[in-house]
Amino acid sequence: MPGMARSQPRPGAGVPRRRRLSVDEYVDGVLAGDRNVLGQAITLVESNAHTHLELSQEVLRRLLPYAGRSIRVGITGVPGAGKSTFIETLGLHLCEQGHRVAVLAVDPSSKVTRGSILGDKTRMEQLSRHGEAFIRPSPSSGTLGGVTRKSRETILVCEAAGFDVILVETVGVGQSETTVRSMVDFFLLLLIAGAGDELQGIKKGIMELADALLVNKADGDNKPYTKAAQLEYNRALHYLAPATDGWQTRAYACSSLTGEGIPELWAVVDAFRKQTTDSGVLEKRRRAQTLDWVYSMVEEHLRSSFFQHAGVEQIRAEIEHQVMWGRLPPTAAVQRLIAQFEGNDGNS
Repeated sequence: MPGMARSQPRPGAGVPRRRRLSVDEYVDGVLAGDRNVLGQAITLVESNAHTHLELSQEVLRRLLPYAGRSIRVGITGVPGAGKSTFIETLGLHLCEQGHRVAVLAVDPSSKVTRGSILGDKTRMEQLSRHGEAFIRPSPSSGTLGGVTRKSRETILVCEAAGFDVILVETVGVGQSETTVRSMVDFFLLLLIAGAGDELQGIKKGIMELADALLVNKADGDNKPYTKAAQLEYNRALHYLAPATDGWQTRAYACSSLTGEGIPELWAVVDAFRKQTTDSGVLEKRRRAQTLDWVYSMVEEHLRSSFFQHAGVEQIRAEIEHQVMWGRLPPTAAVQRLIAQFEGNDGNS
């Protein structure tokens, strides 16, 4: 009517909301290799919303019989080793050989970035456009398992979608190597020649986890130095226990720019898979990883429940103050916090 104020459209009006898929639609879409449904399924299993948990676990239960048929390769590297270029070169090589490759980025140390999908897709531009490749970050923040649950469940969804090679890239440092080692079959450490003594501590800590060492940038004037570094690493490996029973960890060399050494490196991974499959070591590792997965989620859930408990929150600051100023022994502080947690229903 004339003189009446025109009603304003509601925020979001006219923007269609994405319809929530059913369990059958998620499962059928993933098994059919539908990229859109695959992305939605991963988003579902990564969600922290309690309303999504039951649905996501039913989807995973249905997909589980179709998972586990890939080779899972963890990749870490010292700073400047050219990890992203290597992963792209390796991924393109595998796609050309008829494989379907999923790249997952894991960063347990980040509470803000939730992975690095924009960076990965920019740095792996060719691979991200390939029809047989899929690049996805694995967010680290959240509750109920955090990176442990989300990364592992993303692997299962990708395997069910038909990806037979899963490359799990470490984004952070320190904690990320151990986390990725716990969810892959083969762990690769990428190195460079002439990195300097400042990296020796990092190398020693990670070398014991690795099934292969790969000295990158074996091209141009750097090639002789790379070959010399390879020999040095192989000498050092004689003094370390192998990361996998029955497998001898060795150092190799490659150039991510020219592709030299990439097929040979993948032949090593193939040999590893055949040997560990025949010996039963691979199946044993995966079973142990799955069991560890269960208890790591229990621990993370209990930790989250403890620190979010209303009674604990109520007395925590005062107890911390008393401990820091030497007025309360740490053991007594623990006993008081645990007693509050166990004896309080959380409603106080």
